[in-house]
Amino acid sequence: MPDTAMPLDEMLVFARVVEHQSFAGAARQLGLTTSAVSRSVGRLEAHFGLRLLQRTTRSLSLTEAGAEIHQACLRLVADAQAVQALAGQLRQQPRGLLKISAPAVLGDIWLSPLLPGFCARWPEVQVQVDMTDRMVDLVAEGLDLGLRISVPGQIAPGLVARPLKTIRYVLVATPGYLARHAQITEPGQLLAHPFISLGYGQFQNEVELRPLHPAAAPATRLLVNTPITIASSLGIIHALQQGPGIGVVADFAAQAALQAGQLAPVLPGWALCGKYAPRVVHAVYAPTRHVPLKLRALIDYLVEEEGEGASA
Repeated sequence: MPDTAMPLDEMLVFARVVEHQSFAGAARQLGLTTSAVSRSVGRLEAHFGLRLLQRTTRSLSLTEAGAEIHQACLRLVADAQAVQALAGQLRQQPRGLLKISAPAVLGDIWLSPLLPGFCARWPEVQVQVDMTDRMVDLVAEGLDLGLRISVPGQIAPGLVARPLKTIRYVLVATPGYLARHAQITEPGQLLAHPFISLGYGQFQNEVELRPLHPAAAPATRLLVNTPITIASSLGIIHALQQGPGIGVVADFAAQAALQAGQLAPVLPGWALCGKYAPRVVHAVYAPTRHVPLKLRALIDYLVEEEGEGASA
């Protein structure tokens, strides 16, 4: 009687080969020799009677059948990871590697200073952070957690999202620039000044402000002069040090410069709304029956440090 058992080990090896686009890369991750990995894929092809990979001296590519088999292998890997996560929960000790994606400025200024404290609390967890402003696919790129700055309803369906902190956008300038010009007390006076704005996505040169008191007062909408746009709050702050005008930046990015007196708030009695309305930083991850203990520990730690959010 022929052996019809599923070759689970070979399927896991095949998934790693596709992930690394090489036998050698998969071998390094799995602690095997390259020849052992190659033989494993060969056994899988023999088992199914299908060619799964097109091999050249320089590259590997999936055949049509290989692409379909690979999807099944990914589900197998996900199930194996879920079992491993469950085992970790049963041990009641966060451990292992956490792969995170975070927007560059948020990661530099807010997230990075928090990580040493987290790792001191949970020394068996290692954290690897990829800082990028592109929208990453957490599952496809093998990431455990993503930090997303979003407005309500913007989180992609199919992801679990937990709020971590609120970001507000503020108007700032250097004290020297403000000292050289008449005091700004009303939004309309902003039209006489050059602006540096974020200038990407919804962020453009339309600035809308609402007085903090009374809160029900109507907003004032302006199209300001923006000779410079920089897609980074940190970049805007650096540019403002040269004194070119007023900047629109995220509050967390400006906090240190404001405290040090390097920047000063402009119209502090008014709040930006409209396209510069407050946004929320969410911790997002793929839904799973058992949230890995290491992932839960990090999210809880970030909520604790920020003092915002609800229990996962």
